[in-house]
Amino acid sequence: MALETTTIQEKLTSKFGDKVLNFHMSRDIFSFEATPDAIHEVIRTLKVEEDLNFHFLTDLCGVHYPENEVSHQFAVVYHMHNWVENVRLRITTYLSGENPELNTITDLFLTANWMERETFDFYGINFIGHPQLKRILNMPEMVSHPLRKEFPMEDGGRTDKDDRFFGRTPNNG
Repeated sequence: MALETTTIQEKLTSKFGDKVLNFHMSRDIFSFEATPDAIHEVIRTLKVEEDLNFHFLTDLCGVHYPENEVSHQFAVVYHMHNWVENVRLRITTYLSGENPELNTITDLFLTANWMERETFDFYGINFIGHPQLKRILNMPEMVSHPLRKEFPMEDGGRTDKDDRFFGRTPNNG
């Protein structure tokens, strides 16, 4: 019998209650949120429960939402795959913009090691308990995190282009 999304939702809500929420389909991937304090155990449950069987961490990445309230300014998104049933999941957990940190899942998936380091490097999200959390793609002396939306997209002082030629004004005359 195929693994149904209702089975996944019922199993997780019965175990974690309101720490898992907003279950929905998004672009053909079953998605939900988990609170930061429960995310490690939720992912462990998805992996070790025989009837769930999500043994493959496809991806882990960060997202910055500076327009959100402070408690939801960062997110870590996990993509998992059950190879047996060919079912994919997306789990999102939101973090504070003041101190974005989360427990590591390197003890569950070795592949999380590099993914968490990349997320730390680009977003500054601290993974508590990570065996070697340091920059891997940017210079170690760099103090900013380049994928945070803290800087303007373009330099407002540029004089080498005229916006009229790029379709950026209502009157392109």
